[in-house]
Amino acid sequence: MDASLIVSNILNPPILFFFLGITAILVKSDLEIPAPVPKLFSLYLLFAIGFKGGVELIKSGVTQEVVLTLLAAMLMACFVPLYTFFILKLRLDTYDAAAIAATYGSISAVTFITASAFLTELGIGYDGYMVAALALMESPAIIVGLILVSLFTKDENREFSWGEVLQEAFLNSSVFLLVGSLFIGVLTGERGWKVLEPFTQGLFYGVLTFFLLDMGLVAARRIKDLQKTGIFLIAFAILIPIFNAGIGLLIARLINMPQGNALLFSVLCASASYIAVPAAMRMTVPEANPSLYVSTALAVTFPFNIIVGIPLYLYGINLLWR
Repeated sequence: MDASLIVSNILNPPILFFFLGITAILVKSDLEIPAPVPKLFSLYLLFAIGFKGGVELIKSGVTQEVVLTLLAAMLMACFVPLYTFFILKLRLDTYDAAAIAATYGSISAVTFITASAFLTELGIGYDGYMVAALALMESPAIIVGLILVSLFTKDENREFSWGEVLQEAFLNSSVFLLVGSLFIGVLTGERGWKVLEPFTQGLFYGVLTFFLLDMGLVAARRIKDLQKTGIFLIAFAILIPIFNAGIGLLIARLINMPQGNALLFSVLCASASYIAVPAAMRMTVPEANPSLYVSTALAVTFPFNIIVGIPLYLYGINLLWR
């Protein structure tokens, strides 16, 4: 693997600010970002990437390539929780295994955005309709996780409303804003992009950088939770993303995705949700231990993907597409 890819990725300002956030916690600095600010920045990033994706989608149109990509995205969102559940069942109970499996079946929008920034830095193009793949992969894993809980537990006193589950899966704030922005981008097209470009484009990298600073703070605080997970889950949180990305790359090669799209697709397959799925699992599977599925996704998989994983997956693409 070309070490210059990792160095190039690490020397991007957003990644360096992520390290700065981690360092602040390790040296016990009092650096702190007020709670409403990261939420606002998270919503901004979802809005900006969704709107841009909608504009690009209307440019490209609904082609066979787009349909195959979106079908592949939904397939992976349903498939990953199934086999990861049975791996996790080797060491964990059904509730924890299902919650973690759902977490790794879903996606991290910030990892996707970081990968798109990495591609832009390298001058590698990608299509905006990949945002639609992002939106489609957010929710199915939650449904699959809950189906697994229903199939493998026999607790007669356990009740949950499928209506609430579906609402949480498809109408939570991140999914709703992302999909809504995508549709508005489709409806307004290039005209809408020209109106909002100073806001959606000019501020984007600054907001991403500040958001990753906060993510560094949060990830460092979660490191202590890893003591509860044991070596099995730490290894799982590193090896499963690589395995998932490998499957994603093979699918991308099979349907002949362009290299930029293939990287984003592999990143979606490799990432793990630390916002939408944990919120849904807390509500619907309270028996699962949040410190397991949140700390593995946020303190291990997220840093691994944005520092090492993204360049590693691009290296795999360079080999397969050679």
